[in-house]
Amino acid sequence: MKVLLIEPDHILALAYKQAFENAGFKAKICTNAQSAITTIDKMKPDAIIVEILMSGHSGVEFLNEFRSYEDWSSIPVFINSSIPEYNFGSNPKTLASLDIAYYFYKPKTSLQKLVYTVKEIIENKNDT
Repeated sequence: MKVLLIEPDHILALAYKQAFENAGFKAKICTNAQSAITTIDKMKPDAIIVEILMSGHSGVEFLNEFRSYEDWSSIPVFINSSIPEYNFGSNPKTLASLDIAYYFYKPKTSLQKLVYTVKEIIENKNDT
C-alpha cells in the first residue's frame, strides 16, 4: 500500500512517514500542494493524507484541484489537521463535497489511530 503525506511541518511529516512505513506502507512526503499534484500522477497512491494549513495553496485548494481529476476520484483522502473539524468552514457541506474519507484533528489523534484508520479504509475499499 502506498500513502502520500502532504504535510508542511517537516518533523511531523517524518514521524508520519516512519509510522506508516513501520506498518508496511510505502510513504512519500510532499510539503506543498503543487508538488503533491505532480507526485500523485507518478506515485498513484492508495491514500492521501493532507494538512489544511499550508503556505501557498491551502489544503482545501489542493483538494478542489485533486477532485477535479476523474482518474483520481477513487483515491481516499484523509484530512489530518491542526484545525478542528467544526472550524473547517462556514459551509458544513464542504467536507462532503470534497469526498473526505476521515477527518483527524492532530491534537487528539495518535499515530496508531491515524495508521490503523487509513489501513482499514484502504483494505475495505479493496475488498469491494
